[in-house]
Amino acid sequence: MLVLCLLGIDALYLSGAIDWWWLLIPVVIYMHLLVFGAIYIQWNFYAKSYNKSVQSKQVALTFDDGPAQYTGVILDVLKKEGVHAAFFSIGKNAAANPEMVKRWHADGHLIGNHSYDHGFNFDWKSSKAMQEEINKTNEAIRQIAGVTPKLFRPPYGVTNPNLARAITRSGMHSIGWNVRSFDTTAKNKADLEARILNSLKGGDIVLLHDSQQITAEILTDLIRKAREKGFTFVRVDKLLDLRPYA
Repeated sequence: MLVLCLLGIDALYLSGAIDWWWLLIPVVIYMHLLVFGAIYIQWNFYAKSYNKSVQSKQVALTFDDGPAQYTGVILDVLKKEGVHAAFFSIGKNAAANPEMVKRWHADGHLIGNHSYDHGFNFDWKSSKAMQEEINKTNEAIRQIAGVTPKLFRPPYGVTNPNLARAITRSGMHSIGWNVRSFDTTAKNKADLEARILNSLKGGDIVLLHDSQQITAEILTDLIRKAREKGFTFVRVDKLLDLRPYA
């Protein structure tokens, strides 16, 4: 479609029907497409990500960035409510908190890979450097819990060609989401809870963070109210029918 648009504009320009600045329009559109394709993981623009399931009443809770300040509290809630979730771990946090990583595994939660440093410059790295971070995180988790993750969540949910190559070469699966809680910026517990509950339709992957106090505070009510609406909770690997570990 873009090629046809370019050819059409070129033809009009060469015929004198339009001015030269019309040639900039497809360029601007294309640049926007590249940017939005990178920041919206659900588009699968650069890399295939699993963002949702077709299951009608199942929901998967996923937590990013741990082990973090509220990981223990969240694990207590999940255990009390009988829910298994997925924790996409930053490698350096796993290395610094091995007992929490062991608890993830012992409690039956999935341990995923969320890069080693989660640095602001991750998306500017080479494919080789990205792959090194993925492998370093996998090795840290393997040494602590005895399992090697196959599920990877891109930092910030941003993808690009370099990351697509790194994911493929690492033998990983990219895991996105279709319900973003925005718990890292939320201030009101009722609003956060309602936003998530109102978004649930079944087959959902919910993005949360175990670094956030507000997430720990709403979790019990969130689980119970979702169950009242007929939803059940499963691990994301079960929801997507993917093998979680190598």
